[in-house]
Amino acid sequence: MNERELIARLLPALPGNDSVVVGAGDDCAVIDLGGPEYVLFKTDAVVENIHFTPATPLERVGRKALARCLSDIAAMAGKPTAALITLALPPKFDVRDVERIYAGLNNLASEYGVAIAGGETTTSPGGILISVALLGTVEKDKCALRAGGKAGDAVFVTGRLGGSLQGKHLDFEPRIREARWLVEHFRITSMIDVSDGLAGDLRHILKASRVGAELLSSAIPISREAKLSKRAESSAKPPLLAALTDGEDFELLFTVPPKSAVALLDGWGRQFPRVPLSCIGKITADPGLRLRDKQGIRTLELHGYTHFQKP
Repeated sequence: MNERELIARLLPALPGNDSVVVGAGDDCAVIDLGGPEYVLFKTDAVVENIHFTPATPLERVGRKALARCLSDIAAMAGKPTAALITLALPPKFDVRDVERIYAGLNNLASEYGVAIAGGETTTSPGGILISVALLGTVEKDKCALRAGGKAGDAVFVTGRLGGSLQGKHLDFEPRIREARWLVEHFRITSMIDVSDGLAGDLRHILKASRVGAELLSSAIPISREAKLSKRAESSAKPPLLAALTDGEDFELLFTVPPKSAVALLDGWGRQFPRVPLSCIGKITADPGLRLRDKQGIRTLELHGYTHFQKP
């Protein structure tokens, strides 16, 4: 089975309690401990030869490990607070390598005000594994979920998509500030971060919101790296396909009521002039994902990256 099927099989048996507002199935777990804000709880891992290669500078690996979790806190419009780090190392490791990993972790944590509050070390029979558990908070009336998209809502995405393996997957900037600005100025009906590809992650919103979507192909922002890869190597994905299916862009994908679209674009341009924002389509009452281009409208069967893909 693939990753989605495995998760679906495990979810029904997971125990819960009254503190869990949102459990597995969104970017973070949402916990209510009785205060004025929800607690956000996220864990993620990076594994050698899956998320990075042995040649990857370890400072960038450490940064990426924390940045992935920060991106999920951003997807809930939260504020990160503290992290625990679990580090699995080969039996014969170089302590300088560990220091390099932590240099990347510590620098990004300091930038976003995150305390590294402890963790765990253990032995790995293979390569390096770094697992991060991150806490955050969000005001109860500002928490952004995958569920909530409504027919007619405009679909927006930040940045440019595709080609992340050219370097962005290591050096992306978690959209914490942008997400906070969004919920402080607009009603965000649903939101997710693009970690497994636009087509796959938009489907998570559609499933949670019980709606469909129509995308405009000419509006999808394609990265320079995706375009250059195709020019340099004929076997590379077509740029639009890369933008739809490549993983690890870590941009915000969200929906807003249509009446907010123009004001959002205007305000965003003033607030974040260096971060592109694109309106790429609309939410529809009819289920499914469709793409409109010069040839008309067609159903998109594409999905993004998934672990444990079937042969």
